[in-house]
Amino acid sequence: MFEKIIGNEHIKESLIKAVNSSSVSHSYLFIGKSGIGKKLFAKELAKKVMCLGDETCESCIKFEANSNPDFQIIVPDGRTLKIEQIRNLQARIIEKPIISNKKVYIIDDAECMSEEAQNCLLKTLEEPPEYAMIILISSNENRILQTIKSRCVIIKFEDLTDKQIADYLNIQDKEIIKLCGGSLEKASKIQENKDTYLQLKNFANALETSSLIECFDISKMFTALKDNILEILDYLNIIFFEKANANIKFAKAISTIEKTKKKIMANNNFDMSIDYMVIHIWEEFHGKSSRS
Repeated sequence: MFEKIIGNEHIKESLIKAVNSSSVSHSYLFIGKSGIGKKLFAKELAKKVMCLGDETCESCIKFEANSNPDFQIIVPDGRTLKIEQIRNLQARIIEKPIISNKKVYIIDDAECMSEEAQNCLLKTLEEPPEYAMIILISSNENRILQTIKSRCVIIKFEDLTDKQIADYLNIQDKEIIKLCGGSLEKASKIQENKDTYLQLKNFANALETSSLIECFDISKMFTALKDNILEILDYLNIIFFEKANANIKFAKAISTIEKTKKKIMANNNFDMSIDYMVIHIWEEFHGKSSRS
């Protein structure tokens, strides 16, 4: 249980103890930074409490196949969790489990519930069926009503440590580790593009000796990673910030990157914004205008 999840060892121990002693709560509230692994913990806990305990557990098999009728993850419909979604949960939760010992409902991004939806859920949290468990997941505790919190066992998740991130990614690059911000989700995404991040670091290290053409070659990488461009640019900022004390040119490059981020967020032409950034950073390091 929890073997494949990194971090928050004290929470693992607490939940394992609760499962082994049959003292799990009917309702939990998992709180912590987005992407830190709260949903992974919730799903693992759900699978365990629903397990029938035999070697060919039908509940576990169907859980792994995402077809267990006694388990559901409720996510926002658009930007909000609507009261209709909570009412649908209430209508289904009163039905006894079909194949498992328990019925488990995970409400993800619970802070997206309106006050009306939270008050509706409150009725179920006050008198839940004995076989039911509800796990709320939130990255913003302040948006959860106190009446909801008072009826849940609150578990607060900590950021992953730099060492845990480094071990997970199998790297010691402090800039990449810093970019993760203690988030398992970010670490996983970065793992997929680890070579790209290392190339960007090489680009930053070679700026003073690179030709403009070589800089434009690296800009192709920005286009290929357009969907994650803000994260990529944040990584460059981290690298440049580390170097800024030794060379003021890196501090000026950070300013250029920030201007580029604003252009992209304002839906300016992507390619032109990236070209602007590459040209101006190169000019800053080479002390001349490419347009002269």
